[in-house]
This record gives sequence, C-alpha cells and structure tokens, in this order.
Amino acid sequence: MKFLDLAKVYIRSGAGGNGCISFRREKYIEYGGPDGGDGGGGGDVWAEAVDGLNTLIDFRYQQHFFAGNGIPGKGQQRTGKDGDDIVLKVPVGTEILDEDEETVLADLTELGQRVLLAKGGNGGFGNLHFKTSTNQAPRRANPGQPGVDRTIWLRLKLIADAGLLGMPNAGKSTFLAATSNARPKIADYPFTTLHPNLGVVGVDGAEFVVADIPGLIAGAHEGRGIGDRFLGHVERCAVLLHLIDGTSETVVEDYETIIGELEAYGGHLADKPRITALNKIDALDDDERAERKAELEAAVGGPVLMMSGVSREGVTEVLRAVRAQITEDRLRLKSTSEEPETWRP
Repeated sequence: MKFLDLAKVYIRSGAGGNGCISFRREKYIEYGGPDGGDGGGGGDVWAEAVDGLNTLIDFRYQQHFFAGNGIPGKGQQRTGKDGDDIVLKVPVGTEILDEDEETVLADLTELGQRVLLAKGGNGGFGNLHFKTSTNQAPRRANPGQPGVDRTIWLRLKLIADAGLLGMPNAGKSTFLAATSNARPKIADYPFTTLHPNLGVVGVDGAEFVVADIPGLIAGAHEGRGIGDRFLGHVERCAVLLHLIDGTSETVVEDYETIIGELEAYGGHLADKPRITALNKIDALDDDERAERKAELEAAVGGPVLMMSGVSREGVTEVLRAVRAQITEDRLRLKSTSEEPETWRP
C-alpha cells in the first residue's frame, strides 16, 4: 500500500428540499385548505477516525465528496426525505485543515472520533406553515437552503510512541527492522527510506510503536531534501531516539544538524525528551568508540548510548531507555487527561 500523508478534498453538504404549495382536493370538500409539506434537510459531511488505516491514499483517487440533497415536500402534508450524510473515513491522527493549509479545524487523535465538516441546508416550509386567519389559502412556500461548499486539506500525523531521527543512512531502518516485524527498505546509500514506517517494538514484555521517518539534512525545515514534510509524524511521539552514524567522521556536526532542524521546525518538537545513541559501533574499535562517545557526550551535555542495529549490541539498553521515557509520559498524560470533545464549526 502506498503512503500518502497529505490530501486535498472538496466537500459539499446537501441542499434542503423546497417546500410544497398544495391544497386539499377531495370529493365533497369544496374549499380544501393548504396541505403542502416541508422539504427534507440536506445531508451533512462528517469525518471519522477509523481503525485499519495508516495512509490517505484513498483520497488520491477520490477528491470530491457530496452529501445528498433533501427531497422536496409533497401534498397531503408529506415532508420530504432528508438527504443522506457522507462520512470521510480517515486514519487516527489526521488533522483537518482549512483551505489555507494552516488553520486547524479538527484533530482526530482517537478511534471513533467524529467531526462535522459541513452542515446540510434546512428544508423549506410548505404553504401549510403560512396559513393564517386572514390568509386561508397561501400560495407561497420556502425554498430549501443551499448546501455548503468548501475545500479542506487532510494531513496525517502518525501516532507513535517513539520517533527515530537522524541523518540519511544513520541506520534508522536497520534498527527498526532488527527490533520489530516491520520490513523497511534497507540499503547502503542515503535516502533509502522515502516514506515513514511504523513498527511495534517489544522489550521486557512491554510493547510500543516506533516511527521511522526519512533522514534529514541541513535546511530540511525550508524544504531541502525529503524529510521536511515528515517531521510532523514525530510531533505526537513521547520520546525521540536520535541515531548518529558512528562511522561518520563528523558525529558532532551530524548531531548539531538534526538539533538545528528540530529547533527551526518550530512547535514543541525541540523540547521533546530525546535519547541519543551512537549507532554502527560494530564497525569501530575500542579507541574509536571511546573517542566518538566522548565527543558526542560533550556536545549533547548528557549520556550517549552505544548500539549496533546489525549486531544488536546495546540494542536492549536503548529500548529500555526509550520504554522508560514512554512510561513516564503516559503517567503524566493519565494524570492530566480530559475527555475529548466532538468539534463542530
């Protein structure tokens, strides 16, 4: 299945049905009064977060979603049928943006959460509503209200517990493949990963979800490389695992490049808890390991873990550190959690 995390869609709610102008016409009733029914209401457009989806690829092949129009009223005081609603089924973690691609209309972060995107038009009144003591035979009825046309953007931000960060070819996909059942593409060249991957990782009987995003380069927040539009996928993570290629001659510069991109991206991404790990240590001797770990710890200002996704050396310690941070974040959220509210425009 192809991955798509941004889609533009056009929606329109249904128009209300017109009211009916009608009079009773029955045998032996000489002056039948008005009996025109009301029009039915137009259908609404909803979005709902559903299970089993992790991409917006369906919206590449269908961009227009129109709810049903209300049926006009009929004689004998018969009200028209309401138009059918239409529901956009999206993955959990989808943001709904206005046409400007900046204004967030809703954020569907929980399974089953629904949001009303466009309200259908009301049905018009039939002439029965306009009967008065001085106007016994009104010949007027209301038209139905028109539907709402609007353009929206759907932006998917994967919901994962931990996010992998690093320069291209830092070993992120190898780490994910070694610790989970995910099978990302792995090769010895930069930008092997072209779209985010999710994997369920387990350690000490506990499981959590890890997201691997394409590698970042300097200037990624301005659109350079391919990783800039994927930074949003790690915004929801509890912890960031920053992998640094231990075989690089510029480990400190590589570290500072990624941190600079996080800060330039904005939001709270740079403030998230981070675990720094020196990867590919299986290719280093003891002196090189000690030298590069010392350089990196001086730049980080804290401890640096050592690991190898290929030989699995140190992987368990890294996973335990990630799990501990996730547990701490879940406890914090549990103590401050509130019931989600359904948003309406």
